[in-house]
Amino acid sequence: MTYWVYILTNKNNSVLYIGVTNNIYRRTLDHKECVNKNSFTSRYNINKLVYYKEFAEITEAIICEKKWKKWKRIWKDALINENNPNWEDLFNDFLV
Repeated sequence: MTYWVYILTNKNNSVLYIGVTNNIYRRTLDHKECVNKNSFTSRYNINKLVYYKEFAEITEAIICEKKWKKWKRIWKDALINENNPNWEDLFNDFLV
């Protein structure tokens, strides 16, 4: 199985959300469709996938997610800028 740690943001790139999933397409779609109306991502309109990293083991993915959540914002921005300098929505990478 494949696991992903992902970073979402809003249209202004002002708020970041970091999560882990085993189905990045479905999980990103959940955020885009505001499935949980009371969630942090719904309240702040966070639905743009700007970064993801693939893992073979769930334990590695969870360790990475926890590490990134502790990072300063400037470090997270640098990670995104290095791989997605225009902060484009990468959701289309997973359309089939």
